[in-house]
Amino acid sequence: MSRTEKEKMLAGDLYHAGCPELQADLAQTRAWLVRYNASLGLPASDRRRLLAERLAEVGPDAVIRPPFFCDYGYNVALGAGVFLNFNCVILDVVSVRIGDATQIGPLVQILTADHPRDPEVRRSGLEFGRPISIGRNVWIGGGAIILPGVTVGDDAIIGAGSVVARDVPVGATVVGNPARAVAPRSP
Repeated sequence: MSRTEKEKMLAGDLYHAGCPELQADLAQTRAWLVRYNASLGLPASDRRRLLAERLAEVGPDAVIRPPFFCDYGYNVALGAGVFLNFNCVILDVVSVRIGDATQIGPLVQILTADHPRDPEVRRSGLEFGRPISIGRNVWIGGGAIILPGVTVGDDAIIGAGSVVARDVPVGATVVGNPARAVAPRSP
């Protein structure tokens, strides 16, 4: 049985993003983002209701400060007490899970979208996604970039401006481009 492009996308397989179903989803998300990004002056409870309209999961006390940007929204799950500061970008062609009490600085990019390495396949317009999982009580500094397929363990710290291309172990502190483990500093 033939799968739709959306089914292929959600499975992390090669898909064409220009199909009508995905284009309609993107248009719905853009309309929702206009509403959400105009909500900064509203009470947190109103912003939470807006988040629940589009995101897969929104845990208690989860906060995203507008402006916020995403592809679809319905692949993003936020645990309890998650905080995303201004101007975060989540390209969520597949699952993005963010664990309880994780704090994410401004201008952070979480990017599941990926492209084939073979130039002929890439030229065809096919793309794919690799899920990202961020554990509990993680701190991600401003301007960090989390690349496709990365898992960040609980209690990890990602330094501001870091580019994370590999999994981050539980409790590790990583910094730089590419991000590498360092000894954690005392407060």
